[in-house]
Amino acid sequence: MSFYSWRPYVSVAERRAKARKEMEKLRKKGKDIQPIELDGRKIAASFWGKGWCEHLESFSDFENRLPRGRTYVRNGSVCHLEVQARRIEAFVSGSELYKVTIEIKPLVRKTWDALKTKCQGQIGSVLELLQGRLSDHVMEVVSDRTHGLFPQPGEIELKCSCPDWATMCKHVAAVLYGVGSRLDHRPELLFVLRGVDAEELISAEMALPTGTAVAATEALAEGGLAEIFGIDIETGDVPRARKTRKMKMAQVGVLSKNGQPAPLPKKRTAKVAKTKSKKPKAAKTRPPVFDPKAPTGAAIVLLRKQAGLSVADFADSLGVSVPGVLRWENTPGPLRLYARPLAALTRMQEEFSSK
Repeated sequence: MSFYSWRPYVSVAERRAKARKEMEKLRKKGKDIQPIELDGRKIAASFWGKGWCEHLESFSDFENRLPRGRTYVRNGSVCHLEVQARRIEAFVSGSELYKVTIEIKPLVRKTWDALKTKCQGQIGSVLELLQGRLSDHVMEVVSDRTHGLFPQPGEIELKCSCPDWATMCKHVAAVLYGVGSRLDHRPELLFVLRGVDAEELISAEMALPTGTAVAATEALAEGGLAEIFGIDIETGDVPRARKTRKMKMAQVGVLSKNGQPAPLPKKRTAKVAKTKSKKPKAAKTRPPVFDPKAPTGAAIVLLRKQAGLSVADFADSLGVSVPGVLRWENTPGPLRLYARPLAALTRMQEEFSSK
């Protein structure tokens, strides 16, 4: 074969078989393989998945190159796609198995704060947010072409191990479409990718689920505020018992000569024989330990108190909101936490375990 001859044609079936063998090798080495598998021809169907694809297609930088990847993602060529914080790693089956790496800059804090302000009080729960059950206003805010959650072309860095000279080859394009498909099933990954906490979009008054509103209200009483912010609140209480007793004695006319309440006569009570009863000893219960596999509110409370932190300081150290911590601590049973706060809590638990 001469230098300018075309490479021999390799069918899609042959390429897939070769890619499966390579993926199996990686799986045996401990790699968690996450292929993109479409149900039919549609790449994305949800608000977040379609929003991702349409957003990228709206830029002239991508609109001419992205369509090359549709066929690849539809025929199952994206053998593995993993979304991490500010990074996407993937393997795409082509003439060979190519590695694709996409770096995405975190969302600018100013943009994120503006998004939170515009969405304040309009999102009822994380479930509503992730399922895309949002008002038209909120949808416009989070999917805004310039100031929304989706990245700009200048915030995306593309790399592929293939010999194509183009910045966005068909393998990279297939991965970008694959992200849209993945967001259909795991929309929370968009927030992981942009380095922000989805819970912060939910207003404080709506952040607590049904059943914990009373507990949260009690936590915001005087004692609760001291606990949350780690401050001493002076109550200015007066000794009410003495004052109340004097008032009662004055009302019934029982006062001594100097105007002070006279001692109350002792009440006669029938003597009752005291019998000793053996009380069953309470079973010793171990304090809850934070378990990353099954985190609970009680374990988080204990971990916070071991650290000697107020709720506000604890939330700040984890990078979450105060209402979020209050909701965790007042929710009975196991919790479902996002990867970022779960990792931070796990590190904190490990620090105390090592001491």
